[in-house]
Amino acid sequence: MARFSTPILGFLLLCCLAAGTEAGYPKYKDPKQKLGVRIKDLFSRMTLEEKIGQMVQIERSVATPEVMKKYFIGSVLSGGGSVPAKKASAETWVNAVNEIQKASLSTRLGIPMIYGIDAVHGHNNVYNATIFPHNVGLGVTRQLIKKIGEATALEVRATGIPYAFAPCIAVCRDPRWGRCYESYSEDHKIVQAMTEIIPGLQGDLPANSQKGIPFVAGKTKVAACAKHFVGDGGTTKGINENNTVISSNGLLSIHMPAYLNSISKGVATVMVSYSSWNGEKMHANRDLVTGFLKNKLKFRGFVISDWQGIDRITSPPHANYSYSVEAGVSAGIDMIMVPYNFTEFIDDLTYLVKKNVIPMSRIDDAVKRILRVKFVMGLFENPLADLSLVNQLGSKEHRELAREAVRKSLVLLKNGKSAYQPLLPLPKKATKILVAGSHADNLGYQCGGWTIEWQGLGGNDLTVGTTILKAVKNTVDPTTQVVYSENPDADFVKSNEFSYAIVVVGEPPYAETFGDSLNLTIPEPGLSTIKNVCGAVKCVVVIVSGRPVVIQPYLATIDALVAAWLPGTEGQGVADLLFGDYGFTGKLARTWFKTVDQLPMNVGDRHYDPLFPFGFGLTTQPKY
Repeated sequence: MARFSTPILGFLLLCCLAAGTEAGYPKYKDPKQKLGVRIKDLFSRMTLEEKIGQMVQIERSVATPEVMKKYFIGSVLSGGGSVPAKKASAETWVNAVNEIQKASLSTRLGIPMIYGIDAVHGHNNVYNATIFPHNVGLGVTRQLIKKIGEATALEVRATGIPYAFAPCIAVCRDPRWGRCYESYSEDHKIVQAMTEIIPGLQGDLPANSQKGIPFVAGKTKVAACAKHFVGDGGTTKGINENNTVISSNGLLSIHMPAYLNSISKGVATVMVSYSSWNGEKMHANRDLVTGFLKNKLKFRGFVISDWQGIDRITSPPHANYSYSVEAGVSAGIDMIMVPYNFTEFIDDLTYLVKKNVIPMSRIDDAVKRILRVKFVMGLFENPLADLSLVNQLGSKEHRELAREAVRKSLVLLKNGKSAYQPLLPLPKKATKILVAGSHADNLGYQCGGWTIEWQGLGGNDLTVGTTILKAVKNTVDPTTQVVYSENPDADFVKSNEFSYAIVVVGEPPYAETFGDSLNLTIPEPGLSTIKNVCGAVKCVVVIVSGRPVVIQPYLATIDALVAAWLPGTEGQGVADLLFGDYGFTGKLARTWFKTVDQLPMNVGDRHYDPLFPFGFGLTTQPKY
């Protein structure tokens, strides 16, 4: 048996202790270590199975603890309308997210999952959240966007979620597109300015930050997602997920600029578009995803697919799934949103890597990017949410901010039959007034798509808010009689001797392809209501819509016309302007066409002949 001197024994003991410390507390778990050291240390410990698991994002409804542990799933999402319980409280959300997270933390390496949700106009899936105006309205404001990002981040974090699939920085060039309301403007300069929502969501980038490195400033902020890369707002006839036919110069000058701004502001993730560019699916476009976004723009966060996005590389979708996995991952997509069929994806990707069809270097790039975002966010230090922010959900301060956003997003398009006889602001004191129209007392219609459910909902039971009718009643003098009739006939209007009428009509809620429209007409009974009411009494028509709609044929009968877009839960902001508590200031961020035959028509086009041009908006002075 070998004998050792006391000094040698001491040295050996120290070595054992050091090794024990290293084994018990790896560098990747030490927040004092540099980001690169942590990524490298964790990465070096991962098996192929664990790496591929990090690249997978699955739907909440299938994210059982067993699935999270068995497949080392890296991310979970709530699809539109996917909630832990109907009208779930913030506490219920936190507990549901934490339950999934605990399963991830119990795996061999304890890598936390990242939970994502579509918080595209406030925390819109969640009951009692503040629903801000959709982007089409916010583009009108040209301001407030950073504050809205800050408020949204707090409400998302209130439910235990650290990742929001926002902002949509599409440049909608054709209002026939069903996602046009998700776009701030047809003008890329306004869209670029609105990327200021990113530091609102994520926090201000530190002064010495390296270009392209993602940044999220702690537990009150969320990782953001610039989407949908790239050209989604330029498809032929505005058909969703279709082909954007444009030169390289056009793509770079119209659709790309906001991505440069987003990356310079440290955006954590970028989502790829379903659409194609000159016939090539963006989900398979290696030149743009890897060559341009990653290599040229130096983006260092992760690239995520859209919902079943790689399936749609083929037509019909999922026709050759192994090819789609190869094409999507090879293009440079790092995290793949495979809500339900995740085992098929994992099996196919594993096979493709083992057969050297997809090089290991591509998997390594994806996983390092995902880990970088998770480390930067502080997910390793604070993987579990607590209840300290639950009072932020739908808070009074956030609702006041949303109400201000409504006031600044409305555009006054007409005010009186002549400039010398303005109708607005309306007198609060009147004998009897009429409020009419399908959208006057309908919170769901006011909020639009992507609200509680993916396609939105009708009615007043979906969440907490103030309808335009309620706002009118709140605002007028107590002696003023308010009569509400959704679709009155002309005789009713004539026989009642109303002082004036407020008609609120527009589009029903929709999202994505369901909103594609080649005619852009206000559906009945909206037009009948305008005709019946405005033919008999002085009227202001408030249009609630996700885009400009056909209004020219009815304009002569309307005394005053207001574009209210999709104002969200705080309808009081509409009444604030109608009755003169505040003045109208909004200027169109979209061209309002005369007829759909003119489309696409955007500011700067050679044959520009709009009903109301880009930048138009009448103003009023506050009255009270």
